[in-house]
Amino acid sequence: MRTPVTALPPLREVIARHGLAASKALGQNFLLDEQLLDRIAAVPGDLDGQDVLEIGPGPGGLTRALLRAGANVTAIERDRRCLPALAELGEAFPGQLKVIEGDALEIPLASVMPGPCHIASNLPYNVGTALLIGWLSGQDWPPQWRSLTLMFQREVADRIVAAPDSDAYGRLAILSQWRCQARLAMKVHRSAFTPPPKVMSAIVHLTPADMPDGIRAARLEAITAAAFGQRRKMLRQSLKGLPGALAALEAVGIDPARRAETLSVEEFLSVARAMETT
Repeated sequence: MRTPVTALPPLREVIARHGLAASKALGQNFLLDEQLLDRIAAVPGDLDGQDVLEIGPGPGGLTRALLRAGANVTAIERDRRCLPALAELGEAFPGQLKVIEGDALEIPLASVMPGPCHIASNLPYNVGTALLIGWLSGQDWPPQWRSLTLMFQREVADRIVAAPDSDAYGRLAILSQWRCQARLAMKVHRSAFTPPPKVMSAIVHLTPADMPDGIRAARLEAITAAAFGQRRKMLRQSLKGLPGALAALEAVGIDPARRAETLSVEEFLSVARAMETT
């Protein structure tokens, strides 16, 4: 039987009782609005009986919402101050919560989640992008994760879902979109957090799509790194140091006088595929 929200102490009370002032060094900002947290937990769809990985649960705000949705949650928490509060939450939801103390950047996904899972997290700002790139970069596809529901600074969220010819469009957009569906699921005002961060936030939702044939992730990453490393230069300049890149542009009919931000994801894929065959 699921634990109703009214049966749990308010998050503010939990934070005060355990002395859990948010740590700036760990990039912590706590969400306390239970209705907002339930809305975030609903973004991936029906989680009843599903395995979910959460990074940086803190005092367990989103964790509560995921557990209320019926998920079996594995939470990785670096801040040992939060462990007693999470242990109390585990007692309220017997058998649904496993907490691992450690740094998520150093723990392979397969070692904590042996099967397919969803990942849902209010990611610490200081490690969020690095974790996302790690989940997106594997050559094995489809990945172990079924969906990513992640909180980022709004600027980072915009970069993930950006369209070509926009200021936000770059490597992160291509890495996120070449074999995933990526959407901005929800905007979150800074006032929703304790303490309020200086920037706005947003929830991004990503689901794996088919992987295009004839392309290696490492090849695409090398092309986008070169192209956007000097994004204001023409491709003939930014890609000249990458062997085979200029020949690939010619082979697929892309004008080398264009700049990286004008190329669609599909055009970058065509260049990567041409480089694999030349």
